[in-house]
Amino acid sequence: MVVPELLSPAGSLAMMRRAFAFGADAVYAGQPRYSLRVRNNEFGDAARLGQAIDEAHAAGKAFYLVSNVVPHNAKVRTYLADMEDIVALSPDALIMADPGLIDLVRERWPDMPIHLSVQANTVNFAAVRFWQKLGLRRIILSRELSIPEIAEIRQQCPDIELEVFIHGALCIAYSGRCLLSGYFNRRDANQGACTNACRWNYTLNAAAADAAGDVWLLEERERPGEMMPIEEDEHGTYILNSKDLRAVEHVQRLVEIGVDSLKIEGRTKSPYYAARTAQIYRRAIDDAVTGRPFDPRLLSALESLANRGYTDGFYRPRRNADLADQARLQNYQRGSSESEHSRYVGDVLNWDETRQLAEVDVKNHFAVGDRLELIHPSGNVTLRLERMENADGQAIPTAPGNGHRVWIPLPAPRPTPLAEAMLARFS
Repeated sequence: MVVPELLSPAGSLAMMRRAFAFGADAVYAGQPRYSLRVRNNEFGDAARLGQAIDEAHAAGKAFYLVSNVVPHNAKVRTYLADMEDIVALSPDALIMADPGLIDLVRERWPDMPIHLSVQANTVNFAAVRFWQKLGLRRIILSRELSIPEIAEIRQQCPDIELEVFIHGALCIAYSGRCLLSGYFNRRDANQGACTNACRWNYTLNAAAADAAGDVWLLEERERPGEMMPIEEDEHGTYILNSKDLRAVEHVQRLVEIGVDSLKIEGRTKSPYYAARTAQIYRRAIDDAVTGRPFDPRLLSALESLANRGYTDGFYRPRRNADLADQARLQNYQRGSSESEHSRYVGDVLNWDETRQLAEVDVKNHFAVGDRLELIHPSGNVTLRLERMENADGQAIPTAPGNGHRVWIPLPAPRPTPLAEAMLARFS
C-alpha cells in the first residue's frame, strides 16, 4: 500500500512551519509573478524562499515551488532569467501548467522535477501518458474526476506519481480556468489576479416575457445595468459560488487506489488553517494506512473551520444533472466564509514560570468564561477560561483582539513545545 504524502499550502514561513508541525509531509508555495496567487507574499523574496526550502529539507520535508501561470509573451521572455537563482535554491519540484514554460525548463534544467498543475486540466489516462513521455514526474489531476475515474487512471498509468485535491475552495470553472474576473475587472484569473467574482452578491430583475417564457436577468450589486440570464430561490442567489471541497471521508479509498499525494488548497489562508487541516487529514491518512475505520468526528472537526458549506465535489459519480446534484456543489446562502463552531483566537508564545501563566498573542476577541480549545500537534484539549491577566498582572475580563497580549492559565500537563500551540474559541 502506498502511504500518500500529505501536501499543505504555504503562503508564509509561519504557515509552512505550522503545517509541518501538525503533520504535513510537504508544502507548496509560489512566487507572485509566476504563480496563480499574484498578491505579494513572503516568497517573492528569494532570501526568504531559500530559508523556507532549507528549513523544509532540514526537517526531512519537501518544498514544491508553484510556477503555474499561463503566461503572455512578456512573462515568457523574463522567465528563465528570473528563475535562474530560484532553481539554484533546490526546490523539490516546480508545479507548472504551460507547455511552453515546461519545455523551456526541460531544456535549461533537465534534472529539475516538474509536477503538472491542476490548471492543465488532466482528466484521462492518455493525457497522463503524454505528459509522462515529456519527462514529468507527477500529474496533479483535475478536480472534476470521480473516484472510479482516478482508479482507472492509476491502473492505466502505474508508474507515475498522481496527486489530487482533498480540501479547499472549488471553482465554478474547469479547474480554475475562469473568465469572470477578467471580464468584470480586467484581472485575469489565469495570470494569478482572480477577484473571486463567483463569490459576489447577485440579484434578479424580471424582463418582459418572450416566446420561451419569463426572462430573468442577473445583476451584480456593484454593476447596475449589466444583465445576464439566471435563476434564483428565496435566498437570492450566489449561483456562481461553489461550496468548499471536503473529501476526508474519501481518504481511505484514495489510499487504496494508490494516489501518491493528497493536497489541501489554501495558500492565502492563515497558519491556523494550515495547522488544523494538516492535523485532521494526517489523522485520516494514518487511520486509512493502519486499517482503522474512518472516524466521523473528523467531519465535524472540519466544520469548525471557516467554510462556504462543504461538498465532496465530483468524487462520487454524478447522476443526471438535477437539483440534488446541483445543491451538492452550490452555496446559495452566502458568498463569504463563516465558522459556526470555533474561531482562531491566539497563538501561545511561552510559559511564565513566575506567574504560572501562558503568554498569548491575541488574534481575535475572547473573554473569561469562554470555552477554548488548546490545539497542539500532540493533541487538543478543551478548557473553560477562568481568569486572564494583562502585562502588569491585573485581572482583565476580555482579550480585545489582534495586537494585544494576555496571560492565561493552562491545564496540566502542558504540551511541549508550547510555542506550537494555538487557541480557538467555541461559539
